[in-house]
Amino acid sequence: MCGIFGVYPHKDASRLAYLGLYALQHRGEESSGIITRNGKKTYLHKNLGLVSDVFDEKIIRSLRGELAIGHVRYSTRGATNLKNTQPFYVKSKIGDIAIAHNGNLTNILSLNKELQDKGAIFQTTMDSEVIAHLIAHSPDRDCKGAVIWALSKLQGAYSLILMLNDMVIGARDTFGWRPLCLGKLEGAYVLASETCAFDLVGAEYIRDIQPGEIIFIYKDKIESITPFKKTPSAFCIFEYIYFARPDSNIFEHNVYLVRKQLGAQLAKEYPIKADLVMPIPDSGTFAALGFSEASGIPFEYGMIRNHYVGRTFIQPSQSLRDFRVKVKLNPLKGVLKDKVVVVIEDSIVRGTTSRGRVRALRQAGAKEVHLRVSCPPLKFPCFYGIDFPTKKELIASAHNVEWIRDFIGVDSLGYLSLDGMLNSMPLPRENFCTACFTGHYPNGDVSHTSGTLKINNLQQR
Repeated sequence: MCGIFGVYPHKDASRLAYLGLYALQHRGEESSGIITRNGKKTYLHKNLGLVSDVFDEKIIRSLRGELAIGHVRYSTRGATNLKNTQPFYVKSKIGDIAIAHNGNLTNILSLNKELQDKGAIFQTTMDSEVIAHLIAHSPDRDCKGAVIWALSKLQGAYSLILMLNDMVIGARDTFGWRPLCLGKLEGAYVLASETCAFDLVGAEYIRDIQPGEIIFIYKDKIESITPFKKTPSAFCIFEYIYFARPDSNIFEHNVYLVRKQLGAQLAKEYPIKADLVMPIPDSGTFAALGFSEASGIPFEYGMIRNHYVGRTFIQPSQSLRDFRVKVKLNPLKGVLKDKVVVVIEDSIVRGTTSRGRVRALRQAGAKEVHLRVSCPPLKFPCFYGIDFPTKKELIASAHNVEWIRDFIGVDSLGYLSLDGMLNSMPLPRENFCTACFTGHYPNGDVSHTSGTLKINNLQQR
C-alpha cells in the first residue's frame, strides 16, 4: 500500500516529512526514506525498517532544504531490500528526479522492455523506477511536458509525489485507486496519502487530488492540470475496510464512521444471541462498535493488542505473519470464560491468521465463537497495490463459506454481503473498485499466469 508525503517550501521540511511518515507508518513497515533539496544540492536518506529506526535527530538535521518528499514501503512488487527502498532518485538530462509511489502499474512488463530496447539500465525491480526512466526519455524536454508524457504511458494504479529539480509534483491515476490529498501549512503546500498526516504536522486540509489530476508546486505558486481523458472512478474500497487509519478522511469521508456503519449492517444481516461482541484489534474495532450498537450485544475487548508489533497482513512472508500473530494479541481469560462470543474481523485473506486467533479464544475458555466479517469473501487477486496478486493467497477463491468456517474452527461464519458493503459507503457504489470481491476489473481483463502479469484490452490513457 505504501505511504507518501511531500512538503514545499518550508524551513523544517525534513522534520515535517519525518512526522508525516510517522503518521503514515501503518501503510508500510518494510522501509522508509526522505529526500530533500535546498535549491543547489539534493540530500537522501533511506533504509530498511520503521521510520523511528531509520531516522534520528542528526540525520533529520542533515537533510537540508525547504523541499522534502518521503515514503514508507509495503512491497507488492519487488523484493524487500535496500535497492528497492523509496524515494527512488536519479540524475537525468532534465535534472534531479525523485519518486515516491503508492500503487501498482499493470503494464510494467511492456514498459520495461520498451525502455530496455532504448538502452535503459534498471537498478531495481520496482515499477516505480520505470516512471523515472519515462520522464528521462520523454521527447518533451520541458519538465512539465516530460511528466505529462511519462504519466500518459502508465496503466494501473498510482498516487505519486515527485521531486523534479526545485518543484514538487503530486499526481493520481484517472481511476483514483489510491488516495492523495493536499494541505497547507505556514505558506507551504503539503501532500499526503491520508489526512492523519496533516493532523500531526498541523497542516490544514484543502482537498483531495482528483483522479487524473497533476499538481505542480513551485516555491511561490501552485498549478493544477487534468491532461488525460476522464475515466470512471475506481476508488479502492479496501482503504475503508482495512488500510487507512480511522482518524483519516479518505476519498473525502471519515474512515471511522464508515467502519461503524459496516459493523451495523453486519448485525442486521446476521442477528445472533451472544454474551459479548469483541473486535480483532485494531482494524476490527470500529466495525465491532457498530455491530454492538445495532445488535444491543455488549462490546468488550476479548483480546489486548501489543502495540509494539506491526500489522500482520502486510508482513512480506507467511512465517513472519505467523510469528506476529502469536505475540500481537493476548486473550483476556476473565472476559471470555464460558461466554458466547461474536468476533468481528475486517477481512479474511489467507485464513491462517483467523484460525490461530480462534484457537487462542477457545483456549482462553470461550464457550462458542461466532465470526463476522465486515466485507464479502475475497475471491480475486488485486493488481493495484494490495498484496494478494494471485488467487492462491485467497482462501475464499477455492472454498465456500462452510469449508472456511470449518478450517478456521468457528461455530458460525458470516460475511457482509456485497450490497450491504456498498450501501454502507458514503459514496455511490459505482465510484468503487470491488474487483477483489467480484472479479470485475475496472480497466479490462487482467490475469496472472505462472507469475507473469498479462494484461488484455486495458484502456490507454
